[in-house]
Amino acid sequence: MDEKLFYSEKQNIRRKQTEAAKEYPLEEMVKTDGRVCEALAAYLPAKKQGEFTIEDLKNIPDERRVELIDGVIFEMEAPQTIHQTIGLELSVRLRAFIMKKGGKCVPFVAPVDVQLDCDNKTMLQPDVMVICDREKNNGKRIYGAPDFVAEVLSKSTRKKDLFIKTVKYENAGVRECWMIDPDKKQILVYDFEGEEYPVIYGFDDEIPVRIFGGEYKINFREIHDYLKEIYGV
Repeated sequence: MDEKLFYSEKQNIRRKQTEAAKEYPLEEMVKTDGRVCEALAAYLPAKKQGEFTIEDLKNIPDERRVELIDGVIFEMEAPQTIHQTIGLELSVRLRAFIMKKGGKCVPFVAPVDVQLDCDNKTMLQPDVMVICDREKNNGKRIYGAPDFVAEVLSKSTRKKDLFIKTVKYENAGVRECWMIDPDKKQILVYDFEGEEYPVIYGFDDEIPVRIFGGEYKINFREIHDYLKEIYGV
């Protein structure tokens, strides 16, 4: 990619994230009347978006996946199979490296709840995450920020994942975040402990995992070849 275009794309991403963070939660993803969809409302107390808590989610059936961000409920569609394949292939590679090194970090794949801010207003389900402090795993959910998260973007979650959750992850203390875009065949890597991010990789690149000091690189070409074998993409 041309260096000027690369820099311009990075600046554009950061600008959109900043604007989304300023506007949230009043931006267009939240219903203009401040209500949740009728199908979910049957399981929830009579509150407006922005007022919900983790306790309010307890009556929602397990088959209806939702995320709670600053008191706003977002219903999640079932992911496409390519989405699941990418997440699984990534987690398998992370686990293999951790096992090889005898490390204490633990990878997880969705759906696992993360009480990101250690409060009752936000509960997320990253597609893939790594926890290096095992005490954050209380057996029911992850309490606090993971060290590493990855989200596989889809049409229904792109804006929320890319512009809202990334900011939430950074503010909560997540060390590294990957946004994987199957449509553009790009991976945006946010090293929140560094100064320059995101770094943009392609599906044929080797990507260093920064929480491991760059000692391990994910060969995304292998994952891409597997996707081409299964899905022809």
